[in-house]
Amino acid sequence: MDLAPAPVLGNSFARDVPEMALPWQADDAPEPRLLALNEPLAAELGLDAAALRSPGGLRLLVGTAVPDGATPVAQAYAGHQFGGFVPRLGDGRALLLGEVADADGRLRDLALKGSGRTPFARGGDGLAAVGPMLREYVISEAMHALGIPTTRSLSVVATGRPVRRETLLPGAVLARVASSHLRVGSFQYARATGDADLLRRLADHAITRHHPAAADAERPALALYEAVVAAQASLVARWMLVGFVHGVMNTDNMTISGETIDYGPCAFMDAYDPATVYSSIDTGGRYAYGNQPVVAQWDLARLAEALLPLLHEDEEQAVPLAVEALGAFAPQYEAAWTAGMRAKLGLPDDVDDAAVRALAEQLLALLHSGHVDLTSAFRLLGGAARDDAEPVRRLVLDLAAFDDWLARWRALGPDPGLMDRVNPVYVPRNHLVEEALEAATDGDLAPFDRLLDAVTSPYVVRPGLERYAAPAPQDFGVYRTFCGT
Repeated sequence: MDLAPAPVLGNSFARDVPEMALPWQADDAPEPRLLALNEPLAAELGLDAAALRSPGGLRLLVGTAVPDGATPVAQAYAGHQFGGFVPRLGDGRALLLGEVADADGRLRDLALKGSGRTPFARGGDGLAAVGPMLREYVISEAMHALGIPTTRSLSVVATGRPVRRETLLPGAVLARVASSHLRVGSFQYARATGDADLLRRLADHAITRHHPAAADAERPALALYEAVVAAQASLVARWMLVGFVHGVMNTDNMTISGETIDYGPCAFMDAYDPATVYSSIDTGGRYAYGNQPVVAQWDLARLAEALLPLLHEDEEQAVPLAVEALGAFAPQYEAAWTAGMRAKLGLPDDVDDAAVRALAEQLLALLHSGHVDLTSAFRLLGGAARDDAEPVRRLVLDLAAFDDWLARWRALGPDPGLMDRVNPVYVPRNHLVEEALEAATDGDLAPFDRLLDAVTSPYVVRPGLERYAAPAPQDFGVYRTFCGT
């Protein structure tokens, strides 16, 4: 292939748990055309951006040509989907090309999404459309810029093949980079096979890859579980602090690494409301914004069930170990959320946690009752800390209650500089995302590029980007997202 130098792709997952790695090949992409390339990420991975733009590079990015020695596989996993257990899901439209060492020597998965049917596809076509793949690209890169652990997007390449959804849409393949693609559902699959050795090898692989300190613990699998609980508590707290709604928190979408994965029906919340649901298929609100911490804890309980044989040889003793470890989630989440709110409100360290939580909850209640845009409110509070409260006051309805809150908050000496460093100006606002994806589907990438530029530098106000900082217009209406399959 005319890709020089070709990346060296390892295959430790396929080597360690071959029962969960099905060798497979991507479908043909008749006319690959690059839509987006993440050059800084390519550099982190030691990949040459110019080579990736070449014909051979594009074939790598859609999976039709891979370096010698690489073994692309579709991964097997199970999952609870909206509460119902499915013992065999797997990569129905994805391929793990392999692992590449980044500039710091860490292994990173390079995987494809939308590369065609695999034996796990069930009734799906295994393909993806341009719009959903660009959605994942822009939102995952925005999350990275916000400092939230996430899988990342290396590229989106149009395939030249139409995809049938409600209408015919242009097809595309996303190249995704992750610390790994191990999920809660991976362990559920191994446990469901009844193969104790497979479950142990999978746990050893996860420990080596993500939580190596667990290997030296008295009970390594328990230490692994405790590390995953802590990582997810921190991750979900960060989602909540920026108003991110994942939309499909099935157990196959919860990573062992603590990275956000699967940007299907996700969205950033506009007006603050804990009941916010954007996903068209979440009719019961299971994965509403305000439910995310509870759902994360529920998913982690399913991981504990899968790991029970490794936690203790006697299941009656394994259960209390798992319960105790899972019990750490709530205080760890609360601590992470409180620390984040302390920074968002610019409060000094000598304000105790209880006071921080009380102020934050009172503010959120005011935002909720007034249907106030979350991102705008927190960013404009920085001005209020500088004695310019009118912009944020104009957002609220109950001015008397808000002025009382402002007085109590200002008395604590908030730091506006700190607030500006943690409260973004630009997030992927839903109306702008839809505008960009619609244009890109029609062949115009300029709105997508402008949105990406804004959200990947989220904290610094820049002239000319005013519309990217503004809430959705009144006529935007009820927003619904779709999984893109």
